[in-house]
Amino acid sequence: MSRIGKKPVELPGGVNASVSGQTVEVKGPKGTRSFTATDDISLAVEGSTVTITPRGKSKRARQQWGMSRTQVANLVTGVTSGFKSEMDITGVGYRAAAQGKVLKLTLGYSHDIDFPIPDGVTVTTPKPTEIVVEGIDQQVVGQVAANIREWRKPEPYKGKGIRYRGEFIFRKEGKKK
Repeated sequence: MSRIGKKPVELPGGVNASVSGQTVEVKGPKGTRSFTATDDISLAVEGSTVTITPRGKSKRARQQWGMSRTQVANLVTGVTSGFKSEMDITGVGYRAAAQGKVLKLTLGYSHDIDFPIPDGVTVTTPKPTEIVVEGIDQQVVGQVAANIREWRKPEPYKGKGIRYRGEFIFRKEGKKK
């Protein structure tokens, strides 16, 4: 039994959900998002809640039950408060600057990196050593943050690079003479 799937998804004020077939569409103050579920589960909007139930006792139906409930909950969170990924840049001369739809990164390479910001995501730099990625789609926000981090992952000796806020980097001891 899915413990996650049993809980109905609450719709806060200002958020509307509609089900057509296997697709649930959620509209809120930040935008509109939709999710198409598999045929193993059924979706229903009852008042201010969305309930998800499995259509059988198969293992796949139970797996899809919990996953689909989480996806719908993420749609509701995205259109109400949105998702945010904060990153810190550590290293001498390493910095970032958001200019329109391009994030300019200076990361110790012989050239600056121009990272194009995709639609549906906003990237801001409150300080030259901080990057904040925000959007209503959790998957896109996480992927953009991972793509930015890929340019200079934190290294274990000095800790230089781009890291997520709160991420722990296991430090190594250098060579001994």
